[in-house]
This record gives sequence, C-alpha cells and structure tokens, in this order.
Amino acid sequence: MESCSFRAATAPSPFPSAPSSSSSPRAPCPILRFPRPRKGRQIGVRRRASGFDAFASFAGKVFVDEAIGAEYGEGFETFRMDGPLKVDVDYLNEKLQECFLQRIRHAMKPDEAFGLIFSWDNVIADTDSLKLNAWRQLALEEGKDIPSGAHVRKSIIHGAADHVLRKVLYWAKEEDKMEKLKARLIELYYENLFKLDTPVEGLREWLDAVQTAGIPCAVASPLDRRCMIEALDRMALSKYFKLDRKPSKCVVFEDDPRGVTAAHNCTMMAVALIGAHPAYELVQADLAIAKYSELSVINLRRLFANKGISFMDLQKQIIEKSPPKRRLTVDTIF
Repeated sequence: MESCSFRAATAPSPFPSAPSSSSSPRAPCPILRFPRPRKGRQIGVRRRASGFDAFASFAGKVFVDEAIGAEYGEGFETFRMDGPLKVDVDYLNEKLQECFLQRIRHAMKPDEAFGLIFSWDNVIADTDSLKLNAWRQLALEEGKDIPSGAHVRKSIIHGAADHVLRKVLYWAKEEDKMEKLKARLIELYYENLFKLDTPVEGLREWLDAVQTAGIPCAVASPLDRRCMIEALDRMALSKYFKLDRKPSKCVVFEDDPRGVTAAHNCTMMAVALIGAHPAYELVQADLAIAKYSELSVINLRRLFANKGISFMDLQKQIIEKSPPKRRLTVDTIF
C-alpha cells in the first residue's frame, strides 16, 4: 500500500479521476472516461460564474473538527466505485507477513523491516500557516477583522468553518452567506496550497537518512490523491514515499493527539511532532520530538525493541529446567 489515512472518509475528489483499466462484464452501467491532462498543463483554481462555490463540497476535508478516525482494528477504510471497503488491521498484519527470504534479509538489515507513515498536516507541510493565511485573505476581502486572541487562533486552525463563522467570528448567520464564505475560504486555501513548495524544516534531511537505511515511507492526508502527489512533486519529496509493510511494523509521525490514538488503534507506533500541540498533550505517543534533527534511525529500532511482549501479543510460557546432575564414574581399568 502506498498511503494510509487515519481520519474519517470525506467528500469525493474535486478533480476527475483516471479511467479504470479493468471492468467487469456483468456491470450494466457504462464506464465513464475522462480526458487525461496534457503534459506540462498547470492546475488552476476553478470558479463558477455564479460565485465561489467550486470547492464547496470539498471544504469539509480541511476546515473541520477532526475525530480519532479509528477504533481498534478498524483503521483502514477506502471508497471505491462499488462502495466503501473496510479492511481489518489483524487481517492486514497477517496478509503482509514477511516471507522466508524477507525474514532473512530483515535479520541482516533490521531497519528495513519497518515502515514510516507521515501525517501531511504540520508534519510534512506547515498547513496551519495555510489556514491562517486563507482566513486573513477572506477577512481582507470581506472588510472584517480577526481578533488576536489565542483561543480565536486555535479555533480557526482546528475548528470547523461553520462553527468559526457562526460562533467565533460572527460573520454569517444566513445559510447562503455562510456557504459562500466557506466556498471562498477553501478556494483561498487551495490557491495557497498550489504555491507551497517548502516542507517542514529538517524533513528532507531526515528522509534522506531514512532512505539510506532502506526504510519505506508513506503519507496520510485528507487531500485528494492528485493534489497530494503534485504537492510532493513541488517539494521534491515524492521519491521518498512508497510503503509495503504491515501495520504493526509501521511508525506514524503525527502532530495531533487524535492521530496518535488512531495510530495505536491500528497497531502502529507513534512519534509526535511538538508544535501545533504542546508536549503535555502528546504524552501518549511512543516518542515526542521538537524537530527532525533530534531523531536518528536507531531511535526507530528502539521503538520495536520490546516487540513481541506488547499488549495482546501471543507469548510462550518459559519453563525453567534445572541443569542435569553430573554422574561421576570411576575408571576400573588398570
């Protein structure tokens, strides 16, 4: 698998998907085909003539109250043409079990046995700044002011757009006005996202060290896959992300305590990046860091040092046997 998402499933992509290469002969419905984008074509922000509602249905993917996203064993969910697909974590751990040759290779190179999963928000990209800039641009267009209180800043970064517009900033009461502001807000967010080309400080050096050690990586993001790939291309990071490890051998890099909980529910280890949340809110993480320069590959190996004696893992009872008694014999040959 190339990426895993711990947050709740969201609205469909704003961009046309690539055509499917296979179809079932029993399916009566026709296959929808979309033209492929030409090479070198740039993605622009789309607007409708009637107003700024091109991204209205997509706004909930960014400006929304986040939930944990997974109970134990139910953390992997995706949506396909034939409906939602849920995969049990224990099934994945068993299905992705290493073969004999892989186990030999991992015994010689233990770091390659693990996989890293990075959250997009504030772990790869500074998305808090993107959200703040979008709100400031919207305030400038509407002739409004944003209060400078800490609780207001926290609300507009982590809260849902509906709640912020109605209960925090008091910009809109009518439904039509609020929908227009939400659509414009998400449009401004994606305009800023399409210009983003710089990752979090120290990330590229850390990914270089991880790649040298042969550890595969993936990204977890609420963004559309096409937006995600293009954003990674602009940052020159796409070469680092390709994952093929079972969940119990993965380490999740998160900035939110709810993401840490979701990682543990999916049998993964969690490394928390201090910043968006203070350290005392991230105590449930297996490791907390302020910046990537504090990490080394050996830190990842230590996370799995006690693997096999963790919660719910099968264990063999060790019976201590007393050493055999030595029998003394006398040589009678003279």
